[in-house]
Amino acid sequence: MSLEERRILARIRDLLPGGGDLLDDCGALPPAPPGQSLLVTTDLMESGQHFRLDWHPPDLLARKLLAVNLSDLDASGAHPYGYTLTLALGPEITSPWLETFLLGLAQASRECGVRVIGGDTVGRPSGLGLGLTAFGFATRWLRRDGLRIGDRLFADQRLGASLRGLRKLQAGQRWDPTHPDPDLEAHLAPRPNLGLGPKLANLPEVHACLDLSDGLSRDLRNLALASSLSIAVDPGLDEDALRGGEDYARCFGTCLSQAEAEQRLGLPLIPVGRVLERGPAPLLVYDGDGPSALPDLGFDHFAP
Repeated sequence: MSLEERRILARIRDLLPGGGDLLDDCGALPPAPPGQSLLVTTDLMESGQHFRLDWHPPDLLARKLLAVNLSDLDASGAHPYGYTLTLALGPEITSPWLETFLLGLAQASRECGVRVIGGDTVGRPSGLGLGLTAFGFATRWLRRDGLRIGDRLFADQRLGASLRGLRKLQAGQRWDPTHPDPDLEAHLAPRPNLGLGPKLANLPEVHACLDLSDGLSRDLRNLALASSLSIAVDPGLDEDALRGGEDYARCFGTCLSQAEAEQRLGLPLIPVGRVLERGPAPLLVYDGDGPSALPDLGFDHFAP
C-alpha cells in the first residue's frame, strides 16, 4: 500500500468493519432506538504530545485510539455503535506502519462490535495526528453532575499502572509481546472494562460516573465541580493513583456500600472518596489537623 489517499481509503474499506459502505462523502447514523439517546465523544492524539512513534507499536496505538473513545461512551452508560476516523500523516509514516495500524484497528473494532462510518485523511509536514469520533446509544445517560451528599465513590480497577508504564518507557524499556509487561500494556494498549457502564446506568442507586483519563485528582475535581459538592479523597490512595492518568477506569458515585455494589456488579471495587457538602475546596484530604485542599496533579494538555 502506497501513501496515496485513494489507496489508503481502499485499505480502510477492505479492512475495517463497515468500511465497505464508505462510498460517499457522508456516512449515516441510524435513529436512536425508542427510549434511548444518541451520545457522541471525540478524542485527538498527537505524536510528541500523547505518544511517541519510536515506542508505541502501530497496532497497539490503534487499539488505544479506539479504546479511549469507547471508554468515554461506556462510562456514560452507552453501548457503542460506530466511529469516524481521521488520519493526518507525515512523511515518516510508512506504508507497512499504516497497514499494521489499520489491521490493529480492524481487530479491535471486531472485538468491540463497532464499525467505521466515515472520516478523512490528510497529509502533514511531519508527525502523526489521529482523531476518532465515536457514537453510541444509552437508555440512561449517566452524567457527571448527579452526585449526592453521602455518596461513596469507587473505581473498577487499581489506578496508576499506566503512569508506571510511562515511567518505564521513559527509562528505556520497550514493549516485548513475547514477555508482556502489565504496566507497559496498561499504557500502550489499555483495555477498559467495556460493558460495565450500562450495568451502572441500570442501577438507580448509581448517581454519577466518568472515565478516569486525566488523573484521579483532576477527574474527581471534575465530578465535584459538576455536582457543586466536595469530595473527601480516600486516605488509602497513593500518589501514583492520584497523579496517574490514562487508567480508563469507571469512577462512579453511589449510595450503595462497597459490599452491596460489589455484589450487584459482580466485581471488586476500589474506594476513592466520599461526597460531602460544598466545602472550601472541591477535593479535600483529612489528616490529624483537619481537612486541607488536594491540588490538581493531573495531566495538562496545554502545559509547555
